[in-house]
Amino acid sequence: MSITEASYATTALPLVRTPAPVSPEHAAGNRSLIQAVKAVNQAETFGDNYEITFQFDRNSRLPVIRIVNRGTNDVVEQIPAEYILQLAESLGKGESSTVSMLG
Repeated sequence: MSITEASYATTALPLVRTPAPVSPEHAAGNRSLIQAVKAVNQAETFGDNYEITFQFDRNSRLPVIRIVNRGTNDVVEQIPAEYILQLAESLGKGESSTVSMLG
């Protein structure tokens, strides 16, 4: 491999966005949300057929809560809805645009 080939190979790599740091208040809110989801699942509020799952959307870094059928793993409900997450991503504003639409 020549020097020209090596330098071209490094410039052809895709750029990856570095996630923004999470504020302490935001992190505390996320921890509270996780604890609430665990408590609801332990109480079996939805019976044996359903559970609540929690994760963060990779692009907007917003918490996403889903009600999932345990038998089929089908998503019954998601908050915020997938189209809201896609809209936030397309607007390039992430959290601020989604929060303003939901609030």
